[in-house]
Amino acid sequence: MPLTSKPLRKLGFLTIGLFDEADPHRGHESTLRIIEMGERLGFDSAWVRHRHLQYGISSPMAVLAAASQRTSRIELGTAVIPVGWENPLRLAEDLATVDILSRGRLNPGVSVGPPNHYDQVKGALYPDTADVENFGHERVRRLLDFVRGEPVTDFSGVEGFEVFSDRIQPHSPGLGRRLWYGGGSLRSAQWAGEHGMNLLTSSVVKAEESEDFAEIQLSHIRTFRAHHPDGDHARVSQGLVVIPTDTASPQQRAKYEQYALQRMPRTATPQGPARMMFAPDLVGTSEEIAERLAAHAAFREVDEVAFALPFTFDHEDYVQILTDIATRLGPALGRQTAP
Repeated sequence: MPLTSKPLRKLGFLTIGLFDEADPHRGHESTLRIIEMGERLGFDSAWVRHRHLQYGISSPMAVLAAASQRTSRIELGTAVIPVGWENPLRLAEDLATVDILSRGRLNPGVSVGPPNHYDQVKGALYPDTADVENFGHERVRRLLDFVRGEPVTDFSGVEGFEVFSDRIQPHSPGLGRRLWYGGGSLRSAQWAGEHGMNLLTSSVVKAEESEDFAEIQLSHIRTFRAHHPDGDHARVSQGLVVIPTDTASPQQRAKYEQYALQRMPRTATPQGPARMMFAPDLVGTSEEIAERLAAHAAFREVDEVAFALPFTFDHEDYVQILTDIATRLGPALGRQTAP
């Protein structure tokens, strides 16, 4: 029997898609195989992280386009695309194209803020406009407008043998309601709600009104829904790191416990000038993890999750973790297997 009164409705997972610089194909292929396996296991969604100038997925739309042709049911998401690196019009075209290819399975998650290490990369990224680029919410608002079909030009019609549209093409009508905002602050949660987006919450939040992670995350969820047109029905997905050990080998369990132990100090107090709070990684049997989630104030407010896979594990570890999440943890949280 589930340990919470609200059964889990959607079960997803998030992977970073690491690769070796000397053999990038192997890492990308591993990511695609994990997504395929997720569909076979009955997960509702698979999400990929976005990393620039690192050894992780730098082009999630290309990866998810490939995944869309190797799967038929599982939803495909990004958590998240930092739009400071993007031209919103071009990104809107890519999102719509992949949504069409996947037959309406794309769930793009985005975030705002200047690109990481901006002073070092701005000369390559925005050589002519680096000092005037707007990296705030306005950039996401433009993306929303373009995806939702607002005009981007005052010209349309026929010119010679070519036909032009005044909005991005292809246009995917349902995509506008499947855009997610990756927010870790009250301001972002409110903005996402006011603009009719969905909210991605992760294992990182900003300590503004409290230093208790669950309380902070709960306040974000309630602020978001208070400002969303759908109110309490507005979609929120939680993305904590969970590592079930039900079928893990003794060596795997030791590795998982050491991983969580090394990361535990950062969860005790707010970190850095931004006062970021990190949630502890949840390691243990599915029954133990389900009990801890049932006691988590923010988890009790959601019925969707995208549990994050640890960064540095091996492919075989991910197979074991995802299998345990799908077959043991999901049912313990009241989630019914997808058809």
